Amino acid sequence: MGKSLEEVHQSVSTQNKKSVFRKIVAFFGPAYLISVGYMDPGNWATDIAGGSQFGYALLWVLLMSNMMALLLQSLSARLGIVTQRDLAQASRETYSPFINYILYFLAEIAIAACDLAEVLGMAIGINLLFDIPLIEGVIITVLDTFLLLFLINKGIRKMEAFIIVLVAIIGFSFIFEMIFAQPEMGKVIYGLIPSMPNEAALYIAIGIIGATVMPHNLYLHSSLVQTRNFDRSNVGIKQALKYNFIDSTIALNLAFFVNAAILILAAATFYKNGMFEVAEIQDAHKFLAPLLGSKWAPILFAVALIAAGQSSTVTGTLAGQIIMEGYLNLRIQPWVRRIITRLIAIVPAVIVISIFGESVTGKLLILSQVILSLQLGFAIIPLIHFVSDKSKMKGFHIGKVTQIASWIVATIIVSLNAKLVFDEINGWLETSKNPIVLWFTVVPLAFGFLILLLYIIFKPFIVKTKTRILNHSPHNLKLQFSKTAIYSKKNIAVSVDFSSADEIALNNAFQLGGIDAKYTLIHVVETVGALVYGEKIDDHETLIDEKLLNEYQEILSEKGFKVETQLGFGKPNKVIPTIINEGNFDILVMGTHGHTGFKDLIFGTTVDKLRHKITIPLLIVKN
Repeated sequence: MGKSLEEVHQSVSTQNKKSVFRKIVAFFGPAYLISVGYMDPGNWATDIAGGSQFGYALLWVLLMSNMMALLLQSLSARLGIVTQRDLAQASRETYSPFINYILYFLAEIAIAACDLAEVLGMAIGINLLFDIPLIEGVIITVLDTFLLLFLINKGIRKMEAFIIVLVAIIGFSFIFEMIFAQPEMGKVIYGLIPSMPNEAALYIAIGIIGATVMPHNLYLHSSLVQTRNFDRSNVGIKQALKYNFIDSTIALNLAFFVNAAILILAAATFYKNGMFEVAEIQDAHKFLAPLLGSKWAPILFAVALIAAGQSSTVTGTLAGQIIMEGYLNLRIQPWVRRIITRLIAIVPAVIVISIFGESVTGKLLILSQVILSLQLGFAIIPLIHFVSDKSKMKGFHIGKVTQIASWIVATIIVSLNAKLVFDEINGWLETSKNPIVLWFTVVPLAFGFLILLLYIIFKPFIVKTKTRILNHSPHNLKLQFSKTAIYSKKNIAVSVDFSSADEIALNNAFQLGGIDAKYTLIHVVETVGALVYGEKIDDHETLIDEKLLNEYQEILSEKGFKVETQLGFGKPNKVIPTIINEGNFDILVMGTHGHTGFKDLIFGTTVDKLRHKITIPLLIVKN
């Protein structure tokens, strides 16, 4: 199995820092990328709805959610730091393929729900600030597709700096909003005491929990902490755990401030003036100026909303990449991944807004957060199991007190979700004209997910999990050749992509050339930077690819093969023919993954395009 976010893995050095402060700063960053997920537009919708309907009464839900988030994110960071596996990779190594496919599907639903909130939030912000129609604003959000590609090629520290700037914009905007609103501090303190006004408050409370503790953040944090290169001794790991906990505490408390500020703003303006039904972000924006007496209040509100949406879309895309690569061990071109994720969010948003109008965006945002909350159990429970496992955590497993606290949090979340699902299905059955259809569709589906949840909860207690090793790194190549056979080819080119296909391609090459032939390993870097700058590109993915190619050469040379390497930049179907035609090769060997039809559209039809451009035989080996 490859490294999590391989293009930025261990790219930030934390060693050889002259002062403790510099060392701490070197670790700071991942939690700020996590924190934006806790203040995305979905949070705004649930916070505004909670504040306008129930005043300050649900502030305690935000505080409780923040404490839950801090605990769970620290567990996620622990998993990544100690095992060097993200949550998706750990799941893939632990569960059967069937279970993993279901967990992957649920995680993708969570990503789509999250992206829906970000699309709507940014579109609303654009609409409020520039008076661009909402549907056009939704379509404009496609343009941020390439922002992540640009940022990640600049390095993880640049991306963290960009996100921190956006977080600062959100924070400063709400400091001024609080000054304008002048909330009643006595009632704010009273709102931190647990209470539940009515059944409607429960729905909003679950939405707040779903918007605050987000499943994709658990996958993301376990990966981002691996961008730090630190001493892997016990002392070094303990230090990394401590600094990352400090990082999480600061970042998540900033997120709590933003969420609390939104709810307090809604309570101090709308609830106070008897406007209990303000759930739409647009309505909140419209009423801020007359209620607060400042033209800057709505402008700052819209600016902060755009900043929240933009920062969340970057981290949501990263989480999608981690989930796909971790669960499926599958990498597709980043821009394709980004567009697919964005279209999954945009299409339903455009359809719903077109049919029902712009007034439903608030309901869509809250629904997206409730969907997120429903996915939480399927991410939290495996995480708790993994960090409690002594063998997996190599002595850094969590203690009994932390385990109990974690299971209490999981129980609260799962119980609230179970009640919500039961109430919703019960309501549908009572009001539906054809309840029999629900009995044979929705009810069995709910029971299916309940069985899956119980399986995930109890399996590790009953059966000791065997870790499945899935690794296609250079060091795991199984090489087969005979020293006595007669070989015909003397100069062989082999295209490699650092996947399981390489092993089969190399073994077929050995059958043609044996130990005396000369082998040239060709790999093409396909990043956006490589397409634009060619061999002048100096990004993290190029460094990783170059390192892996050198490892291939070293391993094969140790086994007695004559090996050279050649790194190309751009589109494989153009670069490989150029290398081949300029060289003196007898044959080109390529491995494929057996893609057809739609998969060719996603992965590229490299073989089909290049076979017409080369002047030597081509051996295609299917994996």
